[in-house]
Amino acid sequence: MAKRILAMCLLTIAIGCGSANHIGSSGSKGFTSYSKSAKACYYADKYNGNKTANGETFSNSKYTAAHKKLAFGTRVKVTNKANGKSVIVTINDRGPFSGGFDIDLTKKAFMEISDNKNSGSMDVSLEVAK
Repeated sequence: MAKRILAMCLLTIAIGCGSANHIGSSGSKGFTSYSKSAKACYYADKYNGNKTANGETFSNSKYTAAHKKLAFGTRVKVTNKANGKSVIVTINDRGPFSGGFDIDLTKKAFMEISDNKNSGSMDVSLEVAK
């Protein structure tokens, strides 16, 4: 699992490094701050169909994420600090374990809040559902 996460983060950095709601730049009602300074990357497509740490089948077209400590099922509002765009994801996997990343988003969630579709990472803030 750790090797898969490491390979995924390295691959996404090399080629470019998205619970179900895009919420724009609206307020944080129902969420509380978890990390004001975090780094996000996204899963490579080759992981589609693999099992996540909680046993779900991974899909880059969903709004899920990996985090090292947050409990499975936790809803997290991820906000791109550069443009204020946010998305809500549900934690269903563990990682990322390399590269100084704090959260690993599905490609759908990442692209929804990214201004630069060729970027492999972004600075984000994280808020968890109350």
